[in-house]
Amino acid sequence: MSNSHFSFIILLLFIFMVAASGDSKSDDCVYTLYVKTGSIIKAGTDSKISITLGDAQGKSVSIPDLERWGLMGSNYDYYERSNQDIFTVRAPCVGGPLCRINVTSDGSGDHHGWYCDYVEVTSTGPHKGCSQTIFYVDQWLAKDAPPYQLTAILDGCSQLQLQQKKTTEPFVVRKHQEEGGVAAAQ
Repeated sequence: MSNSHFSFIILLLFIFMVAASGDSKSDDCVYTLYVKTGSIIKAGTDSKISITLGDAQGKSVSIPDLERWGLMGSNYDYYERSNQDIFTVRAPCVGGPLCRINVTSDGSGDHHGWYCDYVEVTSTGPHKGCSQTIFYVDQWLAKDAPPYQLTAILDGCSQLQLQQKKTTEPFVVRKHQEEGGVAAAQ
């Protein structure tokens, strides 16, 4: 089974669980995040990771402690070298597709540095289509490794606003190392 089919099945299962739980807000969306830790030596972390996702209209949803929403089990060690971790969050809907991300480490724990490879986000909600965005972070969140920051921000919203075509492909946001800016492509 391909990764995209597996992702879709997990997303559907979670949507059915949310729908069956009667206490949810009717306007909440489900965000499924696939977070890939790099394969570099010491890429894993024990720090608390927070993520804020945003759209082109400036709306955002914050996830202060991503690990609380993990689907890998209570004894699972998240953010380890070469691992892809899966998280599902129910939160207020923002417009789509998502085009901005802020990934922040609190720098705590014995292994505070973390190399984030990418964050893939699938979102859907009541009366909304499914959207997918892949954010290629490709950087250390650490005080002792370049760029010596605990936060990575990728913003592809200006590129998204320029694109008027509809597509079923995921929206992709990459960091341009040589220009220091961010670009998006579909």
